[in-house]
Parts: sequence; structure tokens; C-alpha cells
Amino acid sequence: MKLLKDIIYRVSLVAVSGRTDIEITSVSFDSRKVLHHTLFIAVRGTATDGHIFIPDVIQKGATAIICEEIPDQCIEGITYIQVKDTSEALGIVASNFYGNPSSKIKLVGVTGTNGKTTSVTLLYRLFRKLGYRTGLLSTVENRIEEQVIPSTHTTPNAIELNALLAKMVEAGCTHCFMEVSSHAAVQRRIAGLKFTGAVFSNISHDHLDYHKTFDEYIRAKKMFFDDLPSNAFALVNADDKRGKIMIQNTTAKTYTYSLHTMADFKAKLLSTTIQGLEMEMDGHAVWFKLIGTFNAYNLLAIYATAVLLGEDREEVLMQLTTIDAANGRFEQYVSMSGVVAIVDYAHTPDALQNVLETIQLIKADDKKVITVFGCGGDRDSSKRPVMGGIACQFSDQVIVTSDNPRSEDPLTIIEDIKKGIKITDMRKVLVQTDRQEAIKLACTLAQSGDIVLIAGKGHETYQEIKGVKHPFDDKKIIVQLFKELGI
Repeated sequence: MKLLKDIIYRVSLVAVSGRTDIEITSVSFDSRKVLHHTLFIAVRGTATDGHIFIPDVIQKGATAIICEEIPDQCIEGITYIQVKDTSEALGIVASNFYGNPSSKIKLVGVTGTNGKTTSVTLLYRLFRKLGYRTGLLSTVENRIEEQVIPSTHTTPNAIELNALLAKMVEAGCTHCFMEVSSHAAVQRRIAGLKFTGAVFSNISHDHLDYHKTFDEYIRAKKMFFDDLPSNAFALVNADDKRGKIMIQNTTAKTYTYSLHTMADFKAKLLSTTIQGLEMEMDGHAVWFKLIGTFNAYNLLAIYATAVLLGEDREEVLMQLTTIDAANGRFEQYVSMSGVVAIVDYAHTPDALQNVLETIQLIKADDKKVITVFGCGGDRDSSKRPVMGGIACQFSDQVIVTSDNPRSEDPLTIIEDIKKGIKITDMRKVLVQTDRQEAIKLACTLAQSGDIVLIAGKGHETYQEIKGVKHPFDDKKIIVQLFKELGI
């Protein structure tokens, strides 16, 4: 039995009307999921205000309401709890309801524009290799040891998040590595969690459709570090000029990592090829299966995190050399004739440039780079022309296509992309709205040794058009096309 007074422990209360010694069997901010003896939290969302559903959830059996405004007409027998911020309260309530699972596990969050999924996935794999029972919360999937739980958001809502952490604790997990999105920080989905550590990878142009300004986007990331406890660690990329901003107000113990400046954890990239990269790390020259400068940063952050969690440095390095890339991150496919296809999730200007610069480094001088990409609909449109310019700058041929157009007209998105392309570069640009046909066109244009980059969707197995998710997997498409075309 869970009592309301225990579930609201640590919540900043403005006023309480009714009893708090009543039994609560579930908590919810979704009026459709309310049952008898539910505690309903009226959250003000981007689309709807949960306060309008208060009469409805009481009819369904809710016995307690957390709200920012107590209704004028209170119903007898219902407990009303007024708080300043229901989103903040939801996180704390969810944590209490599930027994504060984050305090029973070493929880490390990774935030940044790029590298989150790779970092948490490789940390998950590393710590399993080190012998720990481990959990994962990522854009691609959630895992409790080997059990895979589909992922719908980069960071789940507070109730789902704590439910998953509780299951990890029940399964004997000692560590969990999770992505922390800027949306999750602003929406307080991580409120109430006790983090052992936090990692900042980088920040660049993204999500301005939601945050409106770059300063607000930075502030959202910084909130994660501001809320860390004093016994946690905060690890930031010193080569990103906003790394120091992230930790300027944190009470956590701070550390830095870098490839180019003085830092607590320093490494040097020695070489990168299509087979992998060599780095000097902690006095050792080490070969890794991952490719590119962006992965050199990821590997250094992972190494530093493991050391800060108390692991043996040499054992960590040894195990990292055996780990492959994360799903949909610089995954390579080679045709019978030697055409190389690379599937990558790069969907921001910075990520696309990082991947293309890496391809330029590893390709033979006389070979071409053919890039297939689009931009998502109903998202930050300001990055579209920027990505168009970057694609042309680092490619010999560019095929602009659809990503997830969602409710937008694909041709409108493509026109936005073309606005960033120089007139002199238009000769290298082709347009094909059908993504499968665009990939096929790239394959037919490629010759042995050429590299075809298929960017933007990576691990995704669908394409969202007019509100409908259709099965679509870049990786399956490229394998299928290599067979059909016989190249």
C-alpha cells in the first residue's frame, strides 16, 4: 500500500485540501489512464492543459489531484494538492511512487546535440563486458540487460522512466546509462532522479522549432547540470566552447575531456581509416573499430565516464577495442563491386558535416562521395538550407529526398534545403522525393570505391508521411538494392 503523504514527499506544496493518509494505487498525468484510487497530476502540456480534465478523472475514480490551480468547486472526499509547477511535481511523485529507483542504481545521463545515442549504447555494452548487470535508455531502444523495450522518445516521460528504472533495480542492474534530451530537461521529466554522473558531448543547431532560440536551447541543456547533487560528477567536452557554461552553476564535481586543449582526460587522434581509428589515450596507443573524429570524442567520453565510475583504466581500454558502432551510426555496407554505402542518423548540420568530413578523410582521392539526405517535416526549418550547403560542400553529388515529411509537403522541405545551395553547386544536385528511388539513383551513379552516404534516419525503421508511419529501413533498402542491381 502506498499512501499519498509518502508519494508527495519532497514536493514543494502551495496548499492542500483534504486528507493525505489515503491509499494511492497508481499515478498518471494522462486522463485516459486514470483508474480508481489514482493520483492525477494536471500537467500543462504543449497541446493541452491537464487541468481541464480534472472533472473527468474524478468521475473515473481519481481520489487525489495535483494541480497548479485548485478548482473553485472542490468535490468532497477528493484531495487537492496545489503546487507551483506540476511538471516538476510529476517527476518527484513518479520517483517516490516507484521507490526512488535512481537512488539504488548508478545512473549516468548523457546530453548534447550529437553523440548521445552512441555514448550511452557503448557505455551499456562496455559495462556488460565488464561484468555488470546494466540498463539502457536511448533513442533507439531501452534495455534491461538483454530484454529490449521499444523506445518512443529520447527520454521517456517521468512515470515510464521511473517504472523502467524500478524494473532495472528488480532485475539486479547496478548501472543505467540514459540519454537526456533538452525537451526532457525543460519539461522536467528527469525531476526527482538521482544522477551519479552527467556527460556533455557538444551543442549545435537543433530543436529551435521547440526552444525558439539557441540561447534557450543551451539553457535547457544546462538545467540538467544545475540540478545535479553535490556527490555526482559532471564531465564536459572542453573543446566545445559551451562546455564550461554547462558546469558554471553546478554543485557536482567537475571534469573535462579534450582532444585539443588541457583537460582532466586527454587523448590524441593518431589516424582514421575506413577500418577504424587509432588514438593515444592515457599513454597507450589503442585501435578502435569506430571511425571518425566525432567517435574519437565519444570514445574519450566513454573512457572518462568509466574511470569516474571506478573502473580499471587498462581493462576499460581493452574492452573498448572490441566494441562496434551503435545501430544506425556510421554503419557500412559494401557491394560486390566495391561500392561503399554508409547509413548514419546525421540529421543536424553539425552531425552531417562531421560525417562528411570523416568520409573525405577515409576515401581514396579519385573516388566520389554521393550524399542522399532530406530534412524532417514539422521540425526546425532553419537548419534545412544550412544542411543543403554542407551536403554540397563536402560531396561530389547530392540527391535531396524525403526524410520524415510528417504533415509537410516534401517538395516544400526540399525547396527550403535548396535555398542554402550555391548556384554554382546546383549542377551537382538531383531531386527525388521518393527516398527508396533516391537511394537507388545514388547506387546506380556510384562506381567501385565511391562512398554513398544515406543520412538522416539511421536506426529508424519507418517513414512518417501525413501522420502515418510506413515501414522503411535505409539499411534494409541498401542491402536489397545491392542485390537487385548486382553492383
